[in-house]
Amino acid sequence: MHQVSYGASVDLLSNRETFPSFFRTVPSDRVQVAAVVELLQELQWSWVAALGSDDTYGRQGLHLFSSLAGTRGICIAHEGLVPPHAPHLHPGTLQGLLSHVSRTGVQVVVLFSSAHAARTLFSYSIHCGLSPKVWVASEAWLTSDLVMTLPGMAQVGTVLGFLQRGTPMPAFASYVQTRLALAADPAFCASLDAEQPGLEEHVLGPRCPQCDHITLENLSASLLHPQTFAAYAAVYGVAQALHNTLLCTASGCPVREPVRPWQLLENMYNLSFRAHGQALRFDTSGNVDIDYDLKLWVWQDQTPELRTVGTFNGRLQLLPSQMWWHTPRNEKPVSQCSRRCKKGQVRHVKGFHSCCYDCVDCKAGSYLRNQDDLFCTQCDQDKWSPARSLHCFPRRPRFLAWGEPAVLLLLVLLGLTLGLVLAALGLFVRHRDSPLVLASGGLRACFGLACLGLVCLSVLLFPGRPGRASCLAQQPLLHLPLTGCLSTLLLQAAEIFTESELPPSWVGQLRGHLQGPWAWLAMLLAMLVEVALCAWYLVAFPPEVVTDWQVLPTEALMHCRVRSWVSFGLVHATNVMLASLCFLGTFLVQTRPGCYNGARGLTFAMLAYFVTWVSFVPLFANVHVAYQPAVQMGASLLCALGILVTFHLPRCYLLLWRPECNTPEFFLGGGPGGARERGGSRDEEETQSKNE
Repeated sequence: MHQVSYGASVDLLSNRETFPSFFRTVPSDRVQVAAVVELLQELQWSWVAALGSDDTYGRQGLHLFSSLAGTRGICIAHEGLVPPHAPHLHPGTLQGLLSHVSRTGVQVVVLFSSAHAARTLFSYSIHCGLSPKVWVASEAWLTSDLVMTLPGMAQVGTVLGFLQRGTPMPAFASYVQTRLALAADPAFCASLDAEQPGLEEHVLGPRCPQCDHITLENLSASLLHPQTFAAYAAVYGVAQALHNTLLCTASGCPVREPVRPWQLLENMYNLSFRAHGQALRFDTSGNVDIDYDLKLWVWQDQTPELRTVGTFNGRLQLLPSQMWWHTPRNEKPVSQCSRRCKKGQVRHVKGFHSCCYDCVDCKAGSYLRNQDDLFCTQCDQDKWSPARSLHCFPRRPRFLAWGEPAVLLLLVLLGLTLGLVLAALGLFVRHRDSPLVLASGGLRACFGLACLGLVCLSVLLFPGRPGRASCLAQQPLLHLPLTGCLSTLLLQAAEIFTESELPPSWVGQLRGHLQGPWAWLAMLLAMLVEVALCAWYLVAFPPEVVTDWQVLPTEALMHCRVRSWVSFGLVHATNVMLASLCFLGTFLVQTRPGCYNGARGLTFAMLAYFVTWVSFVPLFANVHVAYQPAVQMGASLLCALGILVTFHLPRCYLLLWRPECNTPEFFLGGGPGGARERGGSRDEEETQSKNE
C-alpha cells in the first residue's frame, strides 16, 4: 500500500528495501543534520554537546549528527538521551545529563528531540539554573507551543534551528473558515448522518468536546505552519500520479481497466509535479528537495518570534546583521575546546577529542603545508625554513668568500708577510756575496725565501667557491714549498751543530757533504719524500667538493672534505721531521764568543713553526667547518711570518743598519778559508783569495 507522509522525516524511511512504497513531502533528517553541521562550521563552533530524545526520531537524528560531525572536525563533548516524560519521573537522569553538559564547558547544544522531550529537558534546566547557551533545535520542537510557552524559556539562551520552507497558501484560511461554518450548522451534520447511516462511535471515534469551540482565530498559527503546504503537496502528488496512471487529460479520463497499486507506484517513482506553483519531484528514495530557512527565536514579551537569519539549499547563507545573541554585548558565543592555532602551528591532540589540543610550533627546517595538518612537513634538503613557517626557502650556497671580514684580514696579513719575504729575498740577492748571506747558506737561503713566498701565495687557494682543482691543489702547494724552506734551515742547523759540537777532525769531512751539490741533493731528496706523500694523499684519499645541507641553518655549505685525517696528518710528516731535526740540532748549542749566534734564530724559527701548527690542530678540530679554510690560511701565514721574523729579518737588520757586523770574523768565525768552505760557489772562492 502506498504511503505519502507530510511530516515523517526519519532517515530510515529512505531505505527502499525496507520501505519500497514510502514517499514524503518533507526532506529527510539527513538534510537537516547536514545544514546543522554546516552552521556549526560556519560559526566555528567545534566543541558542542549533542542531545536527543529517547525515541526513534531522537536516536537516529543523534546518530546522523555524530557521524557527520566527526568527519567535519566537530567534536561532541557529551552525547546523551532525554527521557520524553515529565521531569519529576527522571530527576536522576536529567541531573546527570545536565551536569555532564555543564562540566564540558560547551556553549552550544544540539538538541535533536521531540517537543515533549525538549519541554522535559528545558523544565529541569530552568529549575537547576543551567547557564545560558546556544540551543540548535531540530524542526520537531523549533516551532512547538509546548516549548515556546514554557515559563522561563527566555532564560535558556539563544535558540535557532532550520525550518522547512513552505509556499504561502492564502486560500487555505478561507477554506478552513468555510468548513468551520459548515461544522457549526446542525443541518449539515444531519445531512452527513443521512448520507452514511449506521456509522457507530467506534468507527468515527469518540466525540471531541473541544472541537465545538474551534474558531479561525484558534487556528491562525497552524494555518501558517510549513506542514500545511506539505500536506497539500502530499495529496496533490498522489492525485498527479493517479492522473498520469489513468492517462487523464484536462477534459477527463478514458475508460480503462481498474488500476493496480503497482501501476500507481511506478508512476510515483521520480514523479515531477507542481504544487501551488512550486516544482517538486520525488527522487529514487521517495524524498523531495525543499529548502530550509534558518530561524532564530527573538523574544517579544513572553513569546518568541521566528526571525529568518539564513537559508540552506545545499549551501548555507547567513544574515549576520539579523543575528541576536544572548551575550551581554551581542557577541557571537565561542564554543571551542582549544584556541585556534596560529600560522605555522600544528595541533597536538590531548585525550580522545580531536578538538582538544595544544598548539605546537613547527620547528626550523619544517613548515605547515595545510592549516588542518596534524604534523609539520620537513623541507627538502636544498631548502630551509624558520620556525612557524608556512613554506620553505631555497638555500643559498655558502663558502669562504673573498669579501668576508676574516678573509680580508688574512689578505692583509698575506700582503704584509709576502712583502717582507720579497724584501728579504731582494736584499739577500743583492748582498749574495756578503759574509752574512754566505753564512746563511748563500743561494740556499735565497731558495728558502722563495719557498716561503710560495707558502704565502698558496693560501690564495682556500677562499672562493670550492672546485675540484682547488681542493686537490691546496695541501700539496702548501706543504711542498714549506718542505723546501725547512730543508734549507735543516742544512744550516747541521752546519752549526757540526762546527760547535763535533771534534775538529770530523768537521772537515762533514763540511763537504753539507755544502755544494750534496746539500742540494739532500734538499731534493726531502722534497721528493714530500711529493710522494702528497701523491699518495691525492690518489688514495683525494679531497672532494661536498655540499653540506645540514651544518648551516639557512645556507648550503660548500667545502673541501678531507676523506682521511690520517693521510692529512702524514702530509705534515716530512715537515714535522725536518723541523724536529732542525730544533734538536740547534737547541743548547754553544756559540763561540764574538760570533753571530745563528743557532738562536733557528731555534726560535722552529719554535714558531711548532707553536703555530700545534695550536692549529685543536683550533681546526673545534672551529665551525665553514671557517676551517680560514684557520689553515692563518696557520700557514703565521708559520711563514714566524720563520721570517725569527731567522731572516734579524739578518736583514744587520745588512741595512749594522754593516760593520757584516764581516767574516763575525759570521764565518774569522778562520782562513771559511768563506770558501761555507759558500760553495765560485764567487765565494774569489772573495776568499782577495782576503788572503
